[in-house]
Amino acid sequence: MSPSDSNGKLPAGTAHGPSPAHHAPPPRALPGGGETRRHVLVAVVLNKPGVLNRVSSLMRARNFNIDSLAVSRTDQADVSRMTITLQGDDVAVEQAAKQLYRLIDVLKVQDVTSESTIGQELALVKIRATEATRGEVLKLVELSKGRVLDVADESIVAEVTGPEADVDNFVALVRGYGIKELVRTGAVVMSRGSSSIEEAVKR
Repeated sequence: MSPSDSNGKLPAGTAHGPSPAHHAPPPRALPGGGETRRHVLVAVVLNKPGVLNRVSSLMRARNFNIDSLAVSRTDQADVSRMTITLQGDDVAVEQAAKQLYRLIDVLKVQDVTSESTIGQELALVKIRATEATRGEVLKLVELSKGRVLDVADESIVAEVTGPEADVDNFVALVRGYGIKELVRTGAVVMSRGSSSIEEAVKR
């Protein structure tokens, strides 16, 4: 006798077992759900009041924490350049850059994270220095190719410039002596080669 019923179907509990349960398809990946990494955006904007606030507000609305933001005028008096470093995944940053470009007074936005760039940062560090440690601190400043801007009874103010990693290393070296004050400009970057983001928007 066949184990099938009168309709030719296998009853539950036979050697073939019950029909497998239906499995739902895997959830779709949401935009902006990938690996977070450091991104560097360069924005060329009109030098007008309120532009910086609109840029930072957009980034805040998209839940980005800006690591640093450096702004200055360019060769054109009415145009400024922003260098924005932030943490985010590629898709989320790409969407933010597109929205940034749509803002009034924003002329050009470029993500230079994967490009060959020159990056520099400036830091002023006021370091604790006693009679016993002043010579060591001065030597560290010299080895880091920094400059001593001020020497007082209990402190030294040093200026260091270079890639962000070099500034980080100097800060770590002098932290053991005690840092009284620290201010950093944030990174400014420029692409290597002859291409120019500013020439693309010259009017």
